[in-house]
Amino acid sequence: MSSQASKDHPEGPKPPLLVDDHTVATVRDSRILVLLRGLPGSGKSTLAKDIEQKYKDNSRLISADLHEIKPAVRSSGEENYTKLDAELTTCFEKREANLVILDDTHHDRERLDKLFDMANTYHFVVTILEPKTPWRLDCAQLKDRNHWKLSLEELKNLRPTLEKELLPLYFGWFLAKRDQDYLRKTSHEFLEQLGNIKAFKKRLQPYGCEEKQKLDLLKYFAKSPNILHCTTKFCDYGKVLGSEEYAQQEAVKKAYSRGYTLHISALFATPRTVGAQVELTSDQLLIWPPDAEKEVMPKDTFPRGSRAHITLGTAADVQDVQTGIDLLEIVKLQQSGREWESLGELAGPVAGKVSYYENGMWMLNLARKIEVKSIFSGYYGKPGVHVPLRGKKGLFNQCQIM
Repeated sequence: MSSQASKDHPEGPKPPLLVDDHTVATVRDSRILVLLRGLPGSGKSTLAKDIEQKYKDNSRLISADLHEIKPAVRSSGEENYTKLDAELTTCFEKREANLVILDDTHHDRERLDKLFDMANTYHFVVTILEPKTPWRLDCAQLKDRNHWKLSLEELKNLRPTLEKELLPLYFGWFLAKRDQDYLRKTSHEFLEQLGNIKAFKKRLQPYGCEEKQKLDLLKYFAKSPNILHCTTKFCDYGKVLGSEEYAQQEAVKKAYSRGYTLHISALFATPRTVGAQVELTSDQLLIWPPDAEKEVMPKDTFPRGSRAHITLGTAADVQDVQTGIDLLEIVKLQQSGREWESLGELAGPVAGKVSYYENGMWMLNLARKIEVKSIFSGYYGKPGVHVPLRGKKGLFNQCQIM
């Protein structure tokens, strides 16, 4: 940063949710838990108050300092967090705010895991923000800036726990709450209409049903992700080769916590998954890994971004990752040049042309693309957390004799 830039922004560049209009609008429609992370005196509280003020109509700031929780190398002990966690839980349960800001050092992994679990329980996207102040890792300066009066030695002991970046299970675009609700409703409409098509009823065998049976697709695809999202990079908390390099890309760092509009061009269903095909823009392709398609289908060649999708539901015992593989199988068939069976059009909210490929694979090319707002962030919680995909007729996979 130049000396002039330092004078203009003495606390460093501000995150997108403070300065980018599209991000601000997206945050207002989302449920987000912002975790401020950094050494004492690094500027977390100032940043937290700036965010609270920006979203004062629907935000809640909870501070560890106000609960007198002193930062320490080892966790301060769960008993010290009892009142803070009670305040946080009440805020979630009573839906007191869509944007919750938690101001703490967040240096202890065990403590962070508990917060990630809470966020998952209440369907909040987690965004981790750190101050960009020039002195954020300068223990000599922080000694005079932190109100806890921590010594130079205490700060130096804390610093290693905060220097290493936290990598998520995966990075991706996480849909705003309002758009999630709309897309789930649209998915239900698609499955109900698809299930009523005569041609579909004649091709039930891949779904484990005979022609004279009735398949309720809402029950069949009972599993759905807690928060609808489009994954860019699976990291497994840094265990996957190339994860750290991906997180350090300038385009990825600039994108983190920024709002994006995703364009959905088609909905598809297979015996394993139901999903939405996402058409990425040139800006979004900047943070799309070049090997994303090769990771799952190394012998085939696809245009970059072909695997971009949103998992809407899966059959029992099917993992979410299968949705992207199913989409690539359909794209591969489309690339073959063969004429596939067109089976008319759907009307209403899911208007478009229906095509059948093979092995129970169906695609609805939407007459009008669906636009959904999203935040680019990471999923830091445990894998495999789902909520039931609730339709009019219940939850579980079931074939019924007509």
